[in-house]
Amino acid sequence: MPTKKTSISKLINTDGLQYAGYLAVAKTRAKILNAFSHLMTIPRPLLFVGEEACDELCDMIINEGGRNVFIVTDAVLNKLGVPAKVTDYLQKNNIGYHVYDCITPDPTFKVIEEGLRQSVNANCDVVLAIGGGSVIDAAKMIAMCQSNNYKPKQLIGLFKAKKPCMPLYCIPSTAGTGSEATIGAVVSDDKTHQKAISIDPKMVPLAAAIDSTIMQGMPAHITADTGIDVLTHALEAWMSINASAETDYYAASAVKSVMQYLPIAYTNGDDLKAREEMGIAAHYGGIALNKAGLGYVHAIAHQLGAYYNVPHGRANAIVLPYVLELNRKASEKRLAILARKTGIIKSGQADNGDNDVADHLIAQVRDLLETVGINPTVEGIKTSDFDSIAKAAAKEVSDTYAVPTYMQASEIKDILTRIKTASDDRTNKDKNSDRAA
Repeated sequence: MPTKKTSISKLINTDGLQYAGYLAVAKTRAKILNAFSHLMTIPRPLLFVGEEACDELCDMIINEGGRNVFIVTDAVLNKLGVPAKVTDYLQKNNIGYHVYDCITPDPTFKVIEEGLRQSVNANCDVVLAIGGGSVIDAAKMIAMCQSNNYKPKQLIGLFKAKKPCMPLYCIPSTAGTGSEATIGAVVSDDKTHQKAISIDPKMVPLAAAIDSTIMQGMPAHITADTGIDVLTHALEAWMSINASAETDYYAASAVKSVMQYLPIAYTNGDDLKAREEMGIAAHYGGIALNKAGLGYVHAIAHQLGAYYNVPHGRANAIVLPYVLELNRKASEKRLAILARKTGIIKSGQADNGDNDVADHLIAQVRDLLETVGINPTVEGIKTSDFDSIAKAAAKEVSDTYAVPTYMQASEIKDILTRIKTASDDRTNKDKNSDRAA
């Protein structure tokens, strides 16, 4: 039997007693997380929705005394002029601002540190994120660091901040992470690109604006990737053993909206109704995961991002069907309830057994992935990385998630093997097509 000093990495190495030890540790931590989720008060941002949402958010910033706004965004959005909708309004109302547009996908500690330096030097008193999940996460970290006089690495872990973050507001440009509603922020190591997580209710923004005109210009492939991120949040929150009536409401609402509106937003990015509904779904997914948590889809996807630079939403989309299959036995009844609740069933299927209904839901998820053009492959994936990926994913689950069933290392590696097989098949088909041409 492993001693208390045995690491999670060693516990997951083999089956048998070591896996039993890992299971015991993971379940104990899940119980602690469950207790925290019920005791912890999580604030909700005030939500503005509609084509005037950005103006209404700016009015709130002004009315709350903001006089010098630090705007966090990325270079692409800034070049497209997306922040201008806000900066023009601020300028018209004699409010100062400083734009930091150096946020990269999966922002690193150095990116956060530079933003912090610029915000402090500019004497900014408000942080406003305009962008996707990476931008919002970076803004959270900057706001928390500035108010606590911390370096970013000091915030990694659970509840590290002593003071609330400085006034923080968000305008999501994608319908994906729901980060404007969550208690977490993800930062990547500059050298290894491994992801580190800061979790604290103090980083929840004061308000957010879901403006469909901001999301209107997102390319189809980003719409697809971020939309499946929403679906993953909702499904993992629904299947979590920490799910509650509250999280179920938000998770089910998000699933229903994604299944209905993502294909529309993907096909016609100018459909403002679909964009708005997806934005609300992302927000609801964020609320659901705050208390119910995530699972193996995210744990494995984070590793695919770190090892092979797969965008987060795309990595989730690749892993999702395989994890649903492995969760199938433990989550059959819950998945069937979700399918009936959201209407994701065939005509006359509601009275069928849970087995049939759950299978249909998983099939519908696969159909959606195909509809929105998800390429289920990972370029450069190597068998030699599988042990390290499995250990890291297992540790992430054990540390932070309350999943319906705990996988053995062999099961995680089986998922990776199936992804590699699909990737190799795709590469060979492409090569044969090139030769034929």
